[in-house]
Amino acid sequence: MKIKKGCEVKIISGKYKGYQGKIISICKKTSRVTIENCNIQTKHVKPKQNDEKGYIKQIEGMIHQSNIKIHNTKK
Repeated sequence: MKIKKGCEVKIISGKYKGYQGKIISICKKTSRVTIENCNIQTKHVKPKQNDEKGYIKQIEGMIHQSNIKIHNTKK
């Protein structure tokens, strides 16, 4: 499938079926894509300095490209 960064896609299977969004990044080696505000995961970040505190960061997880299709809104 020919997809590019910024394409509008729709998820056709999995937990987020029916969700639409833009592609943020593509990993060609694993055939996975990251879609904005989809598959949100939490990552615990440890403090690196003595005076710094750790925190919880929310990031988008990757989805296999076989679970998406290009969604064209133009007619």
